Amino acid sequence: MALEWDELLIGAPGRRWRTASTTRRVLVVVHNVTAATRLLDVVPLWAGDLRVQTVFSCVGSSAFTTGTTDFLGERGITPVDWEQAVRGDFDLAVTASYGGPLHEISAPLVVLPHGMGYNKFLKSREIQGNPVFGLSDAWLLHEGEVVPSVAVLSHHEQRDRLARYCPEAVPVALVAGDPCFDRMLASRPLRDSYRHRLGIDPDQRCVVISSTWGGDSLFGQHPSLVLRLARQLPLDEYRVVVALHPNIWHGHSPWQVRMWLAECTRAGVVVLPPEEGWRAGLVAADLTIGDHGSVTFYSAALGTPVLLATWPEETVDPASPIAALLRTAPRLDPHAPLAGQVDAAISAHRAADFADITDLATSEPGRSAPLLRAEIYTRLELEEPPAPADSAAVPLPTAPPSGVGSQLVQVRLADHAASVTRFPAAALDEPTTSGGVLVACADEPDRRWLELAEVLVHDDRYADPLRWVRSSLSRLPGCMLAATRDGAGHWVIGGADLPGTRVTGPADLGPVCAAVLHAWLCSGRSPRELPDQLRIILGQREELVRLSTQD
Repeated sequence: MALEWDELLIGAPGRRWRTASTTRRVLVVVHNVTAATRLLDVVPLWAGDLRVQTVFSCVGSSAFTTGTTDFLGERGITPVDWEQAVRGDFDLAVTASYGGPLHEISAPLVVLPHGMGYNKFLKSREIQGNPVFGLSDAWLLHEGEVVPSVAVLSHHEQRDRLARYCPEAVPVALVAGDPCFDRMLASRPLRDSYRHRLGIDPDQRCVVISSTWGGDSLFGQHPSLVLRLARQLPLDEYRVVVALHPNIWHGHSPWQVRMWLAECTRAGVVVLPPEEGWRAGLVAADLTIGDHGSVTFYSAALGTPVLLATWPEETVDPASPIAALLRTAPRLDPHAPLAGQVDAAISAHRAADFADITDLATSEPGRSAPLLRAEIYTRLELEEPPAPADSAAVPLPTAPPSGVGSQLVQVRLADHAASVTRFPAAALDEPTTSGGVLVACADEPDRRWLELAEVLVHDDRYADPLRWVRSSLSRLPGCMLAATRDGAGHWVIGGADLPGTRVTGPADLGPVCAAVLHAWLCSGRSPRELPDQLRIILGQREELVRLSTQD
């Protein structure tokens, strides 16, 4: 329920309500979740000042308003109704998008970008032609008058384009850098922390898949690409992370998006939430596969290799930095085998080759916070707080990713060693993958993998693990081995009429050792011929396990 305006701002008719220390009021105008996240990068520049009261309102003009009120409410923000907001008496208004009746606001209006500058052609029902969003008179003027008091730009090249598309707005333009990008720059020292929280091992490569919204986006054109990458990239060598634009989540509903990506999650893909996490993912990334969205450009500006899965040049201003990147960056063939393309893009990348383009992300790297705070306090006619304005590192992802369930395990046996390559079980549906042992989990939701399993594993403890092994295998006639833990937590692997093999070593290697034992038996050897120690090689990782036979 929105606060009543009289309760919030008015103490008596015609008088503005103030606390003893409050002297200024700022209205924050929110269009959608995307804009809200960018506004919250900037609001802290003044929100802690006891002289300033901050009020939020949702203009309601975006096609993707679903979830905006919930997003604000989860952060303790209760927006006032738009009709109340425009009747209020504010000293300044700040927003991060155009659209809607912003001209109704009586206070000076500061408009921030909510992506990497202004690049896209964006129409509305009232607008004809192909105006560049945020730089054209269709967005900046109302009845011939410039709407914003300050139009914040991140780079001087945007002011040059503004002079071509809407010269009337040039006097209100302020080149003040990019607060979103500055937070990523501030986060780079924490790269290893982000990688660890995302479940990325030091020797793994992190592949981020980013999609903006719309039919021309990566997810719009190639919705199965995420799953195909997860199926084709070995689990011990890669971690796949996906970041979808909030408009995808809230345009289709979070439930629907989670259902679309459920099989990807079971295949080990880290699905980042729409509000935050994508910036941590970009800092952690070794490669970004993307499209014409800002996230792809930000990744390139961080020096990370990028591959374009879609490149709809007709949707962006040909004079924009993103158009230049679309013309220059290497392109992914989504229909060809993917692993080789990923490796080649990482190996061939030279950040300096793209510097002329990526330097257009901001004219003021690392300086957006002091520049924006100075402008805001000038508009408020207040002295700035004594503490320096700075950009904070982005938060660590809130929850570790879930592990991979059923797996396809390829084993190459050698003297006292086994080299293992693992894929999610869904790799069986990929023509590029052949051979391997299907290791299914007892909690596998896909009955197909249970019926095809050659090894069954259950990460639980049993006082008599071999009893569980033989009972389970009696119900799965096509399955050769099963593995679970004993009371002490050690993995025990057995067959219907085979002795048990106890594994002492890293706890996560029980299923791997079960696949190795399967390969051992298929080579014609018995469990009693296993060496006492076996070196397991998974990508760059090597572990030594002890094996002992028990009846």
